[in-house]
Amino acid sequence: MLLYLVRHGETDWNRARRIQGSTDIPLNETGREQARAAGLLLARRQWDAVYASPLSRAFETASIIAREVGADTPVAVEALVERHYGEAEGLEDTELNRRFPGESPVPGRETRTAVVERVLPALIDLAEQHAEQSIIVVSHGGVIRSVLGAVDPDTRHPSITNGSIHSFRYVDGEFRLVAFDDPIETESVEVGTEDLEEQNPLERRDTAESVR
Repeated sequence: MLLYLVRHGETDWNRARRIQGSTDIPLNETGREQARAAGLLLARRQWDAVYASPLSRAFETASIIAREVGADTPVAVEALVERHYGEAEGLEDTELNRRFPGESPVPGRETRTAVVERVLPALIDLAEQHAEQSIIVVSHGGVIRSVLGAVDPDTRHPSITNGSIHSFRYVDGEFRLVAFDDPIETESVEVGTEDLEEQNPLERRDTAESVR
């Protein structure tokens, strides 16, 4: 069973480097083009279903991809929503450092462990529903970073860019990473977009920490 995890396209808050989290910010035109580019790459293979976070930036990305690959309308899965950043949502780097300097706790911020505890069971459930099939799941940078930390903890993975595609195989009740930034045979996703950690300074703070 193969599961391809895709990060949604760009939003205006991504471009402004504002922390989004569970705030429902729509795609911008660049984000829609990134979704189409990802869809064209994914269309090189056959897919059995498309799932997505219910937040509009992820669900619209999934809808664009579904059209490109000839799949049915995506199914929203609440557990795939982005990591909650609490009182940091809407802040950019300077504002974050002013309100929560250094390692100051951010009220309402969801830990990566908590993200894994809600997301991984949902992905396992989808994998078991689609035994010996291939599915696309569109979610968020914080979710993908947390899943990678659980599935492939000994590797420090590079940029998780908007529209990027990451493939996993589900074997014997566990996910195994097939390819980070999966090239879908010969080409990589659109280059030149910014990494999650450039867009989200709270994720950047986490890079030196273990999952907690």
